[in-house]
Amino acid sequence: MGFLDDAKKKLSQAVDKHGDKIDQGITKATQAAQDLDRKRTGGKHGDKIVKGAAKARESLDKLDGKPKDDLGGGTPGAPR
Repeated sequence: MGFLDDAKKKLSQAVDKHGDKIDQGITKATQAAQDLDRKRTGGKHGDKIVKGAAKARESLDKLDGKPKDDLGGGTPGAPR
């Protein structure tokens, strides 16, 4: 098993164990980015921020090959 396989295994275990906290972190970062975007550009980039959060959740959720079981529920990318 190579370095990247070990890293993927450890990351998958971390997501399984702490998925709810990771999801909360993504939500918090999304909200902060949206607030800053609204303040500086009037919300010009809001759709990109939501898409990025959805991609982050989707990628982390797929790590163990069993999608939709690691991170919290709800609408992907939407602040919760």
